[in-house]
Amino acid sequence: MRWRVNPHSGVPLYVQIEEQIKTAIVSGVLQEGDRLPTVRELALELTINPNTVARAYRELERAGFIDTTPGRGTFVKAVQAPPMPEEERRHRLSSVVDVMLTEARALGFADDEIVEAVRSALRGEPGAGAGHEPRGGADDAADGGPGHGANGGPGGGEGAEGGAGRRR
Repeated sequence: MRWRVNPHSGVPLYVQIEEQIKTAIVSGVLQEGDRLPTVRELALELTINPNTVARAYRELERAGFIDTTPGRGTFVKAVQAPPMPEEERRHRLSSVVDVMLTEARALGFADDEIVEAVRSALRGEPGAGAGHEPRGGADDAADGGPGHGANGGPGGGEGAEGGAGRRR
């Protein structure tokens, strides 16, 4: 599973991580007993301070979503809430798409460029689409890489830069 943070969103990074993990658990993407990356692994993947990840994990543990056992790791706990209803999942997806479209259009991208950027992201081509070269390698984490959208749920997207490699 891939995670993303957007340092320019105005939302604290630890909250972004916390919300992504909560959404993945409630939507059923993460199941009871699934192991989460270590604090160090996730910090390296996202190129952020390990203390930020540790804070997100503390908040998730306090809220009853995860359980950390020293020497064993961090695992998803059984969630008492029922899985997110399909209607709610679709509503959230629609909201995320609306925000992405608004931002991309504000940056001057045409609809066909936006569609191609989303297709590229779904194919796992980091930074692809929207007319700029894929970065690949170690830069994946810095530019968001393939994986999860800003809402924390599963999905594509262009990461922290919004695919803004070229303005019109």
